Amino acid sequence: MTLAHGGGGKAMRDLIGEVFTSVFEPESSEDQARLMSDAVREPGARLAFTTDSFVVDPVEFPGGDIGKIAVCGTVNDLAVGGATPLWLSAAFIIEEGTEIALLRRIVASMKAEADRAGVRIVTGDTKVVGRGSADKVFITTSGIGVIPAGRDLCAAHVQPGDVAIVNHVLGDHGAAILAARGEMALSADMPSDCAGLGHLMAAVAQACPTLRCARDATRGGLASALNEIADEAGVAVEIAEDTLPIRAEVKGMCEILGLDPLYLANEGTLVLFVAPEDVDAALAAMRSVPEGQGAVVIGRVHDSGSGPRVTMRTLFGGARIVDMLVGEQLPRIC
Repeated sequence: MTLAHGGGGKAMRDLIGEVFTSVFEPESSEDQARLMSDAVREPGARLAFTTDSFVVDPVEFPGGDIGKIAVCGTVNDLAVGGATPLWLSAAFIIEEGTEIALLRRIVASMKAEADRAGVRIVTGDTKVVGRGSADKVFITTSGIGVIPAGRDLCAAHVQPGDVAIVNHVLGDHGAAILAARGEMALSADMPSDCAGLGHLMAAVAQACPTLRCARDATRGGLASALNEIADEAGVAVEIAEDTLPIRAEVKGMCEILGLDPLYLANEGTLVLFVAPEDVDAALAAMRSVPEGQGAVVIGRVHDSGSGPRVTMRTLFGGARIVDMLVGEQLPRIC
């Protein structure tokens, strides 16, 4: 990349044509996308809109790259709110000197993940900054989806008796990024769990009329997601340590480095809450798609008593408070 690629002239037009639009295939070259879908016209349906920025280091890691995580992260933010993701935008901040080959791999990864998720990347932007002003590539994505009529997922709907379920193992993304940085001289083959969860959420929403809410456990991990839900619902959530799906490799890395896997980032893991009578239906629906085959019950909701909180029943029979993450265990994780 050179600064000329961001100058608005022929070099920029060639870059956009050869690297971006040839892959994403937008319907026009205008500065806006003009969108229509039968789902938008459904009576009672609502639009959902989200945006996020991605600055992960390194930009390529086992199990994914910054492009894949940008698509998955935005799709998942829509999906856990009950929306069917439809369209994405993608804006790139590219450092001078970045290899075009790297950019092509990232764009191809985004297209492949968008196809898997059933969404289209319909508009975007590119900017090139001088050496040292960025770290290879930063991506900002926005997403639009449609929430069907009658669907209202909200943490405030969670109530005592409800059951917490996760779809996948915990901490894989944070562990994969940490190992990929090579700063700790760790030798571990741990791919990120980076995955789109739209199909999983659609299956659960169809099977479970009592689906209360869902959160993807990204930065701050499962612990932060549970605390956010407990606070908004005004309830107590108790999880059981012996039910938490964590790989031995992730546990070992955390023990060595003094980290807690409950706070490690995930990019393909969510936690959702359903009424007890719908637990079996939820598990079956989640396990019917690849991203949910590891679905397990991890806890239950109780009256708040002394206030909203998250606790964990330990392997030794005691209980400990699981607080919201303070600060950040690992920077540049997504």
